[in-house]
Amino acid sequence: MTPESYYREPFTASESALLGRFFTNTTGPVFALVNLPEVVKGALFARYSRSPKSLRRLFLDEFSAAPEVGIDAIASALPPDDETVRLARAEDLYNKVFTQYGDDSVAQLGAMHLACEQASNVLTKVLEWGRLASYLEQSTRYMFYDEPLGGRFRYMVPPEVRGGSLEAEFCATLDGLFQTYQGLTRRLGAYYESLFPKSETDSNFVYRSTIRARVCDDLRGLLPAATISNVGIHGSGQAYEMLLLRMRAHPLAEVRAYSDLMLTELRKVAPAFLRRVDAPDRGGDWSRYLEETAATMHRLGADHASPIPERPEVTLVEWDPDAEAKIAAASLYASTDLPDDTLLETVRRLPAADRERLIGAYVGDRRNRRHKPGRAFERVGYRFDILCDYGIFRDLQRHRLLTIDWQRLGTHHGFVIPAAIEDLGEGGRWGEAMHGAAALAARLAASFGPEIAQYAVPLAYRIRFVLQLNAREAMHLIELRTAAGGHPGYRRVCQEMHRLIREQAGHHLIADAMQFVDHSESGLGRLDGERKAAARRAAAGIREPEG
Repeated sequence: MTPESYYREPFTASESALLGRFFTNTTGPVFALVNLPEVVKGALFARYSRSPKSLRRLFLDEFSAAPEVGIDAIASALPPDDETVRLARAEDLYNKVFTQYGDDSVAQLGAMHLACEQASNVLTKVLEWGRLASYLEQSTRYMFYDEPLGGRFRYMVPPEVRGGSLEAEFCATLDGLFQTYQGLTRRLGAYYESLFPKSETDSNFVYRSTIRARVCDDLRGLLPAATISNVGIHGSGQAYEMLLLRMRAHPLAEVRAYSDLMLTELRKVAPAFLRRVDAPDRGGDWSRYLEETAATMHRLGADHASPIPERPEVTLVEWDPDAEAKIAAASLYASTDLPDDTLLETVRRLPAADRERLIGAYVGDRRNRRHKPGRAFERVGYRFDILCDYGIFRDLQRHRLLTIDWQRLGTHHGFVIPAAIEDLGEGGRWGEAMHGAAALAARLAASFGPEIAQYAVPLAYRIRFVLQLNAREAMHLIELRTAAGGHPGYRRVCQEMHRLIREQAGHHLIADAMQFVDHSESGLGRLDGERKAAARRAAAGIREPEG
């Protein structure tokens, strides 16, 4: 795929001139941000995740004219060759350090903002694989996917399919999914409005935003994995290097072609950090290693195929029976002069009540979920096998400080139907859309293999993945993802994770330390969050948007 394969957003001559000062290109789907203060880049990316607009359009519409951003002052202060001179000097310094000292870890210290647009949901998971970068992805719950982009619904046709015998069927089937989404939007909105009437104390904006989030939560299951999204990445040169090496070894043409687009833009701002990516004896050899190993493991995996057992949505498959004693011992480590193993033996001899007091003291008085105990909770961990819809997986996959691995998206684990869809009597329509997509996926798999078939699979289909995380990260994830404003699906999964830690592992002290886990049912989950946001806007004197 080339830049010409993507929708090209129209800009006026004056808009292009302004954009050219702050973005590495004004036409392609991938571009880096330059010459902007870090706070502006961060604010742009934060707004990006909740907007249907491209980053460049968002910049023009909401940031370029804002006096507090000071874009005019920044642009006028930049001589035409400023970026070229700066880059050349940085290159000279990097080469000197690398040549004299061999310290390529300097690539950890330079970071770039990169916008990745019109990427399929298959590609976004590849982009977000690495731990050592920050990502913001366009949300499926703050915007409707019922409007076309460039004359077509918001999905991409894989390069392998384009121009072939299955392209027409691919487009017709995906158009059908989006048309079903489009047709159910109003009905589902009216359903939730009747179920949760507007309060007199809520503004139209707060109420409409809440209803929209709930409708989007239900309907996202219709979106195929070919649905395009925008991802903002902030990462070091080293993080981008590893990402590009993996992408260049990927079996999908979209991923490999997108890596070329990214490399082109990143080299405009930090070429030295990425010199090895396509060097045949360095990055090339590394990518071949990744490709060969993955291919071998897929062949071995096929040799071990067997009937899939019936399992619950969440299974706790591994934990440490001695976890609470180990956490109690680790909590004392920094406050004593004793060796680690001596402390563990000491704590094991303590009465249970004393161990409980130790852990309670270490946890302290947590007044909100952001108050977290220290690294003693990282001594023990849990491994969960999860089988849930792809939409939930997308949300949980965003957590970095854990180990996550997943299987290919397919149709063999079945799909979910939201309760509201059943209540409306539209379960049959939903099922028909799912089965049509499954039939297309089967034909794609037969012609191109299971990797390509993923593009046709809607997010309502289940995927199996594993989460391995220490108790400290479990506290963060479970408390965050059970909050009342969250998606009902991932709330359910994380509530079950918490229950299994308490009941199956028997770690009552660890479970009790997670005191901000919310096990309640939530109707309009976003309503409280929207009310708080409205209060913050009022306190800051910001005018409420039109509802």
